[in-house]
Amino acid sequence: MVERQVLRLRSAAIELLNVKHNVRLHSHDVRYGSGSGQQSVTGVTTVEDSNSYWNVRGTSGALCHRGTPVKCGQTIRLTHLNTGRNLHSHYFTSPLSSNQEVSAFGEEGEGDHLDEWTVQCGGSVWEREEAVRFQHASTDTLLSVTGEQYGRPIHGQREVHAMTGSSQHSLWRAMEGVYMKPSESPLGNMDYSHPLHTEF
Repeated sequence: MVERQVLRLRSAAIELLNVKHNVRLHSHDVRYGSGSGQQSVTGVTTVEDSNSYWNVRGTSGALCHRGTPVKCGQTIRLTHLNTGRNLHSHYFTSPLSSNQEVSAFGEEGEGDHLDEWTVQCGGSVWEREEAVRFQHASTDTLLSVTGEQYGRPIHGQREVHAMTGSSQHSLWRAMEGVYMKPSESPLGNMDYSHPLHTEF
């Protein structure tokens, strides 16, 4: 019997692809010039860009063991691998579409309750091949892309924002990355100087 490829807490550094717009969730140490002024989050078409990897983690108030499968309906944090900031949203207005701003916030993986997202999927656990949605736990909005593009200095990158209403714009799929079995070493012991690979 083939083992299902499921997402597990603290055992994956992954890229997340917006299915509708074919862009990957991305961040870098470039801050918004308006709104919160926090680290920007965008969508890019580049595959295997080191700034597009995110670590799937439990919430700060929950006891979460590494390797535990992520359940549908579970609240998680997505921590940007390179900067250690968490995917975050709040009632600031996004710069291009005037939806709800999405940023990266915190230090070394620690932020606040506005970093929490609920995984919406169809079965009992988040499976790698499934398109899922991420609902912001505090504002009930969905992580989305609707196609607006930035100019300089991040020309061509798409705005990522949060918005009400479920649509094709809010579907995401786990893509390239490191997928580790529960028995393997923690991600902190891995050498990220080499291209990331996929393991099941």
